[in-house]
Amino acid sequence: MSEEAGPADEVGGAPLVCPGCARAHPPSERFCGDCGMPLVYDMGPDSSHEVTSDRQRRARKIKPQYSEGALVRVARAQNQVEAEFIEGLLLEEGIPSLLRRAPGADVPDFLAAGARDVLVPESGAEAAREALEWERPG
Repeated sequence: MSEEAGPADEVGGAPLVCPGCARAHPPSERFCGDCGMPLVYDMGPDSSHEVTSDRQRRARKIKPQYSEGALVRVARAQNQVEAEFIEGLLLEEGIPSLLRRAPGADVPDFLAAGARDVLVPESGAEAAREALEWERPG
């Protein structure tokens, strides 16, 4: 599936590599064919791999099989804080999500207030609904 990247495959002097197995990949690929991790640019041995942004840490958690298709609503939160909590739960399951203000909840004076829709790609919708399901005690 993927071939070893050579100098012609490097973008801006840095080839794409898998952060999980360290295998080099051509720039046309987004995920490692062996372990499924999102690819990153290799900045060489003198760069600090310990310094990663929040976006990089989040991207490493996303499972590629859940990132295909159109966005569908899987939940509605009462406010921004609740929506971010749901987003975090989904990310722990490897499901990418997007938060959007629900129709009628876009009052500029109250940016964090109002309902939010939680959207996920179609391929992750069933898994997202299962992850958000909980059994009531009793």
